[in-house]
Amino acid sequence: MKTWLAFCLLGGFLTSATFASTIMVVPIFEPLSLHGTDGDEAISEIGAALQASVMPRPMALTGAFPEVLVDAIRSPHLIPTNNPNYKVQETNLLVLCNVGISGEMIEGVLTVRLDVAQLAIPADVDLTTRQILNLAIIALRKTLDEYQRPQTQPLQVSVIIDGTDDAKASLRDLGTKFTISAEAAAN
Repeated sequence: MKTWLAFCLLGGFLTSATFASTIMVVPIFEPLSLHGTDGDEAISEIGAALQASVMPRPMALTGAFPEVLVDAIRSPHLIPTNNPNYKVQETNLLVLCNVGISGEMIEGVLTVRLDVAQLAIPADVDLTTRQILNLAIIALRKTLDEYQRPQTQPLQVSVIIDGTDDAKASLRDLGTKFTISAEAAAN
């Protein structure tokens, strides 16, 4: 009887521990298409006016940080509207153009992979592949800047462009490495 009672108590404890998790509300920057609108935005990091923008939205996330932040950048995004003529169902460029993004900590470096193997830009999105990937990298950097503000250790980041075939080989040069320090994020 004691063994059975101990087993039940231990099982109940382990079950309740499984459901306990931390949920954090964080700003996630996303590369958004402005197609279907009359606006465009000057992207200072790119130096051009595009029918696209990098904007934040709050998300409640759980999981391994900062990796989960990277995954969240590719979340579907329907922009709310009060205009019945605005019928755009998806604005996140990574979702629209089928660009994958993932993050993994490897030997103390956040390794981010942008996968262009299935890339397909819809006809109504007036952007190049390079512009879309640059916007994704800007969104990544801004998201990680926000995350890094309260951190005490710098975050090293390596961005790799995956899924390139012969036709997309020139995109590999968009891969980059950078460090986000708490001091830089605070500015």
